[in-house]
Amino acid sequence: MKAVKILGPGEAKVVTDAPKTDNPPSDNVLVKVIAVALNPSDWKSMKRGDPSTSGLDFSGVVEATGPDTKKGYKKGDRVLGIAHGSNKLEPDNGAFSEYVMTRENLLIRIPEGKSFEEAATGGAGLLTVGQGLYQEMKLPWPNAPLKEKEQILIWGGSSATGALGIQFAKLSGFEVITTCSPANFDYVKSLGADHVFDSRSPTAGSEIRAFTHDKLYLAWDCIGEHGAPEGCAEALASKAPEGKQLRYGTIINASPNIRDDVIKTFSIGYTAAGKEVEISGKRIPAKPEHYEFMSEWFDLVGQLYQENKFKMHRVDSRPGGLEGILEGLKDLENGKVSGVKVVYRVAEP
Repeated sequence: MKAVKILGPGEAKVVTDAPKTDNPPSDNVLVKVIAVALNPSDWKSMKRGDPSTSGLDFSGVVEATGPDTKKGYKKGDRVLGIAHGSNKLEPDNGAFSEYVMTRENLLIRIPEGKSFEEAATGGAGLLTVGQGLYQEMKLPWPNAPLKEKEQILIWGGSSATGALGIQFAKLSGFEVITTCSPANFDYVKSLGADHVFDSRSPTAGSEIRAFTHDKLYLAWDCIGEHGAPEGCAEALASKAPEGKQLRYGTIINASPNIRDDVIKTFSIGYTAAGKEVEISGKRIPAKPEHYEFMSEWFDLVGQLYQENKFKMHRVDSRPGGLEGILEGLKDLENGKVSGVKVVYRVAEP
């Protein structure tokens, strides 16, 4: 089959002889890929250069199911999901291909009326929101929201993950403060953000601290670099009152420990599959509890998606199919993509 293969550091191409699994094992599901979406980690993985199939986010139709599946998926079902592409431990599986395999708990059914392109943007972002806000930062779930409103800062609200984070934090009962460029202010407000600050301003953090009267205790950083950690450090309260903790969650592990008095959390999305993973030469043991968490989380997200309780990120749908992906990744790397998720249609159902 056709697939985008990483050949070495910074080198990738579309091949036509990638192996395809016709009989998925255990609780895995084989999906015919219809659309894919790009993530920053895709181009970063290409730079790293582990020979493998690339791609995380996809949507498509179920082709076959493993013998241990329990969620009732059948051939032809429309689904979105996430695969661990660029994975040297499973080098022949990734989203940027004609067929992809993933464990059933990492799939969500696509509601009637929703396009494959829109659905393809969801997998990695929804997974990261679940891990970051709920598994690590322990926020109350959207189906059991806060009884008394509390403020949370989501730094980078117009990013794919930030846009989803705003909506889920609102569903959990929070008053949401966010940052982005002024061009995206109206967009993040349309998602439910209560207050927006210019992420490019060197005083954004101190402005937020003043606005919150030095009483902000939660910050989730969806950028993790380019001054975002420092901005969060400045925005959080100068001191936690008795009974409160200052908490900072981030999507990039390399983000610094911003302050000694702040609890930092970080999640690695790849562990959600419950398998051993290797990242930058470091092996991380399998975490079955992460897979069980994601099963429960994706069940809830699927229900909320059916009920139109949140919107997927804005789509920049581009021509070119699998062959177009490499050009899109260059644009992503060079900072030419903002406030949208680049999507390619690679097949018809």
